[in-house]
Amino acid sequence: MQYGGVFLKLGQKLFERGAPEMSLFLVNRYLGDDEDGVMSKVSHSQALLTKLQQKVKQKQRQSLAKQREWTGEEETEQQEVPSETKDEKRSSEKHQQQQQKKRRKSKAEVLLDADSNNSEPAGKKKRKGAADQKQRSQESGQSAAGVSPESRGCETEREQEVEEPNRDSSAATGFRVLGGFESRPVNKVKRVLPQWLAEPDVFHRDIKCNLVPVSSVSGVSAQLLRKLEANGIQHFFPGTAEVIPAILEGAQHGHLIGRGGYRPRDLCVSAPTGSGKTLSFVIPVIQVLMERTVCEIRALAVLPTKELAQQVYKVFASYAEGTPVKVVMLGGQRSFAAECASLSEQRGSASCNAADVVVVTPGRLVDHISKNPAFCLEHLRFLIIDEADRMIDSMHQSWLTQVLKAVYRSAAGPEARALFRRTEPACITAASLSPGQTPLQKLLFSATLTQNPEKLQQLGLHQPQLFSSVHGPSGSTTAVVDRFDFPQGLAEFYVPCTMNKKPLLILHFILYLKLRPILCFTNSRETAHRLYRLVQLFGGVQAAEFSSRLSPGERKNTLKDFEQGKIQL
Repeated sequence: MQYGGVFLKLGQKLFERGAPEMSLFLVNRYLGDDEDGVMSKVSHSQALLTKLQQKVKQKQRQSLAKQREWTGEEETEQQEVPSETKDEKRSSEKHQQQQQKKRRKSKAEVLLDADSNNSEPAGKKKRKGAADQKQRSQESGQSAAGVSPESRGCETEREQEVEEPNRDSSAATGFRVLGGFESRPVNKVKRVLPQWLAEPDVFHRDIKCNLVPVSSVSGVSAQLLRKLEANGIQHFFPGTAEVIPAILEGAQHGHLIGRGGYRPRDLCVSAPTGSGKTLSFVIPVIQVLMERTVCEIRALAVLPTKELAQQVYKVFASYAEGTPVKVVMLGGQRSFAAECASLSEQRGSASCNAADVVVVTPGRLVDHISKNPAFCLEHLRFLIIDEADRMIDSMHQSWLTQVLKAVYRSAAGPEARALFRRTEPACITAASLSPGQTPLQKLLFSATLTQNPEKLQQLGLHQPQLFSSVHGPSGSTTAVVDRFDFPQGLAEFYVPCTMNKKPLLILHFILYLKLRPILCFTNSRETAHRLYRLVQLFGGVQAAEFSSRLSPGERKNTLKDFEQGKIQL
């Protein structure tokens, strides 16, 4: 323990004297008393001490000699520099002060690093300080000798301008800012749409001034033309006249192949309410299915609500009358067993399909796919999605995924080797086109069709084609396509208000502005019921509730009363 203390004191003395570049030496532990070797170890330690002291003295002499040489060089350089004018001296002094400030900062950072590490000897610090002084003196001499006073003044002003914001920012953030960066305005990112969305097939929005005679639309059969005339329809709206030939073109070669022998394109139609979207798919679908031989579910129309499904079913049934096409509705008005019975019929001892076209809501569709074994979609040719925006946003119970699984079910079953088996669409090759198979064509219709490609990607559209209306005068040639398309003649107003004042504004419209009848939409059936109860408690207003809380019969009676003017709200 005695020798350990001797060596520790020796190390402390050497570090206090500032021995530069002293290499660490091995300190042996005391392992026990050895009387014979005590004198030899003491003499060995004394010899080491004397050697180290000699090395320290030599290095101190060398450092003093170097400092004398540096000071002599500075004096000679100052003598060689010519006498400067007062302006030059002032500018050089300013420049030197600024450089000294910078070096003080860098020196402070270096000292902080050295203190944190505690590993650099004091001799190194002294030599670094001397080297810094030499560099300062050399740079000041060069600037005084070779730089004009005007350029020096400009440089100092620029450096001051850069240093001031740097000091403020570094003081605020705690980090050293390397440069003064100005905040630049960020350019707005331009939306880049797919080609089929950016360049749609455009038709006129003014439906009254651009009517198309029914007889001039190519491809419509004579039987359906007579049916249209019997229903009092002599002209098609512009959108209907454009969409009907496009659907018929994909089926003019039969059920198996489209134009040129390829799979037909999926169609998207964005048209205002009341522009004939329902007739756009009812007429061509019935005409294509009139040529079928075996009754199978070949067209599926999916709508978000029972009321919309009822409307579309009535249009299908009116134009399918007198043709072999059979239409069935699955909307929940009847029991599940009754709906299952309507889909099949007995012919002798065999059960056959009794529906070519099925109009259905998403929830009922999923029920029949999962629970009704007679509900077969393996021959489906048209998938019609009306009110496509609402259907995309809800995607109730992933009904689209369920439909696609039911359509391509035969590819993995016992009929996988059949001649006209259906496989999921992939890359178009010679093998995929032969033998031919019934393609599935999707038809999307909406008054506010989204232009968000991420949402439309959920539908898995095949080479889609978009039909949209023109926003602008009927005589203008440039078509400006907006996101939302409103019917011609619809006036739109808005009232900015808080949430709790909305019921009062509705009462103001009825009692003071004398607006009637009023159809008020809410975001949920709970909100509709709350508003109905509030208006009812206020009194003086004939109000009625219309939501899924009511039975189908009650909703039907409410609509009749509203049409007859018995209900104000």
